Amino acid sequence: MSFTKDKPAEVMLLDLLQNLAGQPLPESEGLTLKRVQVAAGQTLFESDRPHPYVYLVRKGLLKLHYLLANGDEWIKSFSHEGMFFGSLTALKHGGLSSFDVMAVEDSELERVDYFELEALAARHPAWLLALYRAMQHFAALKEARERELLTLNPEQRYAAFVQANASLSERLPKKDLARYLGVTPVSLSRIRARLRP
Repeated sequence: MSFTKDKPAEVMLLDLLQNLAGQPLPESEGLTLKRVQVAAGQTLFESDRPHPYVYLVRKGLLKLHYLLANGDEWIKSFSHEGMFFGSLTALKHGGLSSFDVMAVEDSELERVDYFELEALAARHPAWLLALYRAMQHFAALKEARERELLTLNPEQRYAAFVQANASLSERLPKKDLARYLGVTPVSLSRIRARLRP
């Protein structure tokens, strides 16, 4: 899940959670945060495995994707500096991740165990509010992505992506951007040629 877009790289996980809550977060000094380094091309986590963590991208770019049995890849989203993500299905007790995450660029992340956040939310309304607003924001992003896939043609999806993510579109390999848009790399080249000023 990606909760924020285009935040500066110096933003930290606790900063974002506190901004979501709109107030100080009690017991935040006891939260166990771990720095994680992922090299370009390396998998951070795979589907069908327990992974109850939430990540903040401090630096870099990752793709969240589904791998089909035949080797096809469907990219659901990208996460870059200042964005949260995690697998919602893995954030419940006994849950498993529903997708894979791979670094597109060398990346540095902060990681927190979701069950720590859940325990804090059970004790403190501020933490509960932060998690609620994070999930609310995630739902809005997911709804916007579904709307694009269901109502826009590939050319419109590309134009909307570039408008919302101008710098990101230059950082992505063409094949990854094509898979995100649901087109072939050849189709993406044609779309780019038609839209070029």
